This record gives sequence, C-alpha cells and structure tokens, in this order.
Amino acid sequence: MKRTGMRHARLVIVLAAVVAVTVATRDARAAEPRLPPKPNVLFIVIDDLRDWVGYLGKNPQVKTPNLDRLAARGMAFTQSYCPAPVCNASRAALLSGLRPSTTGVYENNVDWRKVIPAEATTLPLYFKTHGYYCAGAGKIYHEAYRRASDWDAYLPRGGIDPEDIEDGPKAKRKSRPKVPVADAGDGGVGGIRFRPLDSDDQDMEDYRSVTYCLKQLNRPHDKALFLACGLHKPHMPWNVPRKYYDMYPLDQIVLPKVLPNDLDDVPPAGVRMARPQGDHAAILKSGRWKDAVQGYLATITFCDAMVGRLLDGFDKSPYKDNTIIVLWSDHGWHLGEKEHWRKFALWEEATRSPLIWVVPGVTQPGTVCRRSVDFMHIYPTLCDLCGLPVPKHVEGESIRPLLANPAAPWEKPALMTYTYKNHAVRSEAWRYIRYASGDEELYHNAADPYEWANLARHPQYDARKAELAKWLPKADAPWPEDAAPKAAKKAKKRAKQAK
Repeated sequence: MKRTGMRHARLVIVLAAVVAVTVATRDARAAEPRLPPKPNVLFIVIDDLRDWVGYLGKNPQVKTPNLDRLAARGMAFTQSYCPAPVCNASRAALLSGLRPSTTGVYENNVDWRKVIPAEATTLPLYFKTHGYYCAGAGKIYHEAYRRASDWDAYLPRGGIDPEDIEDGPKAKRKSRPKVPVADAGDGGVGGIRFRPLDSDDQDMEDYRSVTYCLKQLNRPHDKALFLACGLHKPHMPWNVPRKYYDMYPLDQIVLPKVLPNDLDDVPPAGVRMARPQGDHAAILKSGRWKDAVQGYLATITFCDAMVGRLLDGFDKSPYKDNTIIVLWSDHGWHLGEKEHWRKFALWEEATRSPLIWVVPGVTQPGTVCRRSVDFMHIYPTLCDLCGLPVPKHVEGESIRPLLANPAAPWEKPALMTYTYKNHAVRSEAWRYIRYASGDEELYHNAADPYEWANLARHPQYDARKAELAKWLPKADAPWPEDAAPKAAKKAKKRAKQAK
C-alpha cells in the first residue's frame, strides 16, 4: 500500500507539472501578437533602393540601422526582385497584379491608367472596396499617374497637408506655408545628380510624408486601415542634409567591385542597355566615382532615418500588435557595375531590392528566406493574410507558406521584364536573360555573384537555359501606340530583324 501511495503521489506531481507547463505555454501563446480576422496593413514603398542595406550584407559600409531592426522583427528575403527595373512599370505591375508583358506598361512614359483595364482592380482600390480605410502619402504609383479614386485620403504632392494650413484647405495659395525646396540646385556629374544640403530633415518631402502617416496611425478609424507610405529617396537627386554625407567620409568610400572589360562577353543587346559611353564614361572622366557612391550611400541612410521615424511612431500607436508590415523597393540601381548606372537593365544590381514582412502570428522574428521571389506575389499574399479572395486577374501567388516556413518548397523563380520582349529569370542559383533580338546571357550566381562570366554560349548549359526559359512569358503585349510610338516602332523593327 505504501508503494502504491508513493507511485500515486509521484503521478500527481508529474500531472501537476504537465498541467503547469501546458497552462504556461497557453498563456505565453495567448500573449503573443496574433493575426486578427481583418488585420491592418502598413505598406512601405521605397524608390531606387538596391541591395545596399545592412541586413543583406552586400555593402558593409552602408548604415541602415532602422531597416535592419525592421528585418529583425520578421522575415527578410535575400533574393527578392522587381517585376521591371523602371519605376512606373514596376509599380503598375505590383499594384495591378498584371505583369508588364501582359499590359504593355514597359516604361515611365506609359500611362497605366489608360492601358490597364478597369476590371483589373488595383491593390489599394481592392482593399478599399472590401471595407478598408485606405490612406497614403508620397510615391506609391509613379507620380505622374496618381489615381485619387484608389484612396480615401492621400497627402497632396509636395507634402503639404491641407489640415496644417491655418486658413483651411480652401485657402489661397499665398496663405499656404512656405516649404523649403530641398532638391534645388546644381551638383553631380551629367545626369547623375548629388550634393549635400544645408537643411534639416523637416525640409524634405519624405519627412512630411511620414508625418502624415503618423497622423493616420494616431487618429480613430472605424474600419481596418490600409496605410501606404511612399519614400522618394534614394531616388535622384541624391540631395539630402549634409549630416548624412558626413557619415561617409569621401576618403573612406569603397567603390563597387567591378571587372575590367566586363562587357566583353555581353551580347550587343546587353551592351546597348549598359550604355557604357553614357553615365559611366562621364563619371570616369570626372574622377568623381567615389563622390557619387557617397551621395547614394548618404541618401540611403536618410531614407533609413525616415523608416526609423515611421517605426517609432508606429510602435507608439494603437496599431502596433495588429498590423501587417510589408516593405519593398521598386527596383535596384547600378553604380558602375557592368559599366552601367541607374536601373534600366536586367542584371542583378538593377533588379534586386529589399523585401521585408512582419506578420503577427505568422512570421517569426529574425528569420531569413533565401527563396527567389518577385514582387508580383505581394498583392495575392496581402489578400491571403487579410482573408480576402485573390482577384482572378492577379498573376502572382501567395507566399504565405514561405512567411510561415522560409524553407518551404518553392519552385517558381523571379521574372523581370524591361521593355518589349526583354526578360530575365532568376532562380536561387541562376540568372537567364533573353532579349528581343534573341541575344542571351546566363550566370551561375551561386558561384559568380557579380555576374562576371556569361555562360550562355557554352553548349553544356543548353539544358539549363531551356529549364529557365520555360518561365518566360508565353506572349508579350505590344507597346501602346499612343503612349510610346517611337519605342513601338523600334520594337517592331527589332522583331522583324529577329525573324
């Protein structure tokens, strides 16, 4: 009896311990942020930010503490790519859910509002029609083609909030507050514009965009909130307050790694995109390559400070624990790699840019996903996370499985398009480029991260090219005749020559 009693006592103790652990685990899980049935969305869009951010490790000299802390909160993608390396085409594709090869929105001079059909509901309008209060500021669409009907509220161009005008929104222009023009003045080399400003952060339009978004985060809304904050910098001109330039002493600037004669194995179509006799020749002649890199780095760090200001305000707002955050940039940027500057090309530097997700109850802090994805998956993923059906026209698919498990199976590579019939496919290890002319490039990025060796001409890689080519668009929409007639004529001429 005594042994039986002892066994019983031990069993009671064990069961009590199990119950205690179970209750503690349950309470801990209950305390964790959870994704509500209709979560809010903070949609952060950055212009021209390439992979020079701290958490990606591509450029050790860059200072991005706030982007790094956002990445540490959730999931950072290391191989995330734009749908097109040009502002308007990339943004129109992501926000409409339709790729450039489907719509013909290939360049900045194509008004997507006239080309993309009305039934292809854009992302903000879709959320608006499904019960969200949609507000925004800064550059979300390409600035030339804003559409007011997509939003419930939007900060006017220039960043002047009508609520801040003493005489009210109908005041005459002369009574409006004077806003310093921070981007004025000469500086730089040719078309690559940069100079430090003797001004404060408050003088910058991005500062005012963040201020507007913080107001939205701290006022009551009777609906779920979709809030978009678009930051112009580091788009040129790289004119930001001098203190950001001072963080990067010119004598300590490290230039990008480049290969002399890197264009020797690039086909004619690729060389035409690189335009080595343009910006790069001017930069070399000026001797100011380091100055330009300094300007871009300074502008990245200014942008990072604006992200930090937004996050600080967000953390103090009622939305802290019930909001999805997604941050992306419309494309990357070259600073001399492949003798090329700007975007407008299909190589890694022009097409890779940051993607960060923070999703309560789904992502885990400090996780990294190395799958290759493009930004066409953002629209359907937000729908999935917010309990909305994905519109039939949307060409991407939800990456929610990757947000929950960064090692989840994922077979689809990233697809990028720059102008008519020029495409790049990027898997986790390879990049394949095919131009309208039929010219090709193939890079084994896993072994050649700077894309210095074009393998496309070697027969032993034919199978690899064929495997990647199956992801190319099956059809290519023509240039809109009224939007880009010169480009359309050139494209038709190239197509005839290729036959």
